Amino acid sequence: MTELSDLLTPEAVLAGMAAANKKTLFQQLGAAAANAYDLDAKLVTECLAAREKLGSTGFGSGIAIPHAKLDGLRHVVGVFVRLAQPVDFAAVDDLPVDLVFMLLSPTGAGAEHLKALACVSRKLRDRNFAAKLRGAGSTDALFALLAGVETRDAA
Repeated sequence: MTELSDLLTPEAVLAGMAAANKKTLFQQLGAAAANAYDLDAKLVTECLAAREKLGSTGFGSGIAIPHAKLDGLRHVVGVFVRLAQPVDFAAVDDLPVDLVFMLLSPTGAGAEHLKALACVSRKLRDRNFAAKLRGAGSTDALFALLAGVETRDAA
């Protein structure tokens, strides 16, 4: 697993989501995971909240990678959200978050989970790539950027 396209489906990429706070965001991420991957939305929300209690998954520059491990998953999956308005995430730089890449991994997927986290982190730390995500005009353009597909709509 070295590509974001391995983690996402077009249904798991959302733009313009409104969330008042981190709790609401996690609920909406749970709903998005339920829609895209037929997972239990409440379980996803609870697992994300439990992981977040260990420390913020907001790593700075307006980006967060909330993640959790779930029983019953067969491989790592992701949901990407560009928020309509940034939310406080208790990130390391205290800046609010507007780009969120949620990762869900099978319970026993230690190495696979870490590789996925590293892949997402490496890609999102690229300031030019993050700027392209912020400027993408549609969810299709966001998915194309994340999946590494060239598109004219991405600018």
